[in-house]
Amino acid sequence: MESSSATSGGSTRREATRQKLYEAAVTLIAEQGFSATTVDEIAERAGVAKGTVYYNFASKSVLFEELLRHGVGLLTASLREAAEKTARAGGGKVEALDAMVRAGLVFIDRYPAFTQLYVAELWRTNRAWQSTLMVVRQEAVAVVEGVLREGVENGEFSDEIDIPLTAAALVGMVLVAALDWKSFQPERSLDDVHAALSRLLQGRVSGRR
Repeated sequence: MESSSATSGGSTRREATRQKLYEAAVTLIAEQGFSATTVDEIAERAGVAKGTVYYNFASKSVLFEELLRHGVGLLTASLREAAEKTARAGGGKVEALDAMVRAGLVFIDRYPAFTQLYVAELWRTNRAWQSTLMVVRQEAVAVVEGVLREGVENGEFSDEIDIPLTAAALVGMVLVAALDWKSFQPERSLDDVHAALSRLLQGRVSGRR
């Protein structure tokens, strides 16, 4: 029992350290770019020794790759939870998609620097972590695809919907709209932005008037 507790405590401490490194890295890279950010700066911002960075990650590139995996994983989990919560409450698939739109906005509101980095990296093709980014992106889109597919199967959505493209478009809509909100319309509330996207969703995906 003591050994198990010690192991658990060590894992918890390591996860807390990794979280600090993620937060430091995402902030610095958003401020000055990947190439200009050094491991020394990440360690200093996180309040740890430089060796701690290399203890947890083999290199700066590995740290950034894991940061992308971690961040998109959080987004995917929030989308899935929104859909599952709607289903438990007896809501339909349009309501599930709407809840996922809001969950995406909440995530971006909480992690704007990460979202900025994620969108920027989607356009790059020469990064060592490109394949990882494509995998984790697909995991997020697949959650939306699942809701759309179930909606088509139960007759809530038209069977003419291109599910993969529509799912990607919905995720992209939330990302781009939220970045525009944060960059150019910061005076708007999350509720206001969600309401605008919700009206678009209700009209375009469900076909409601």
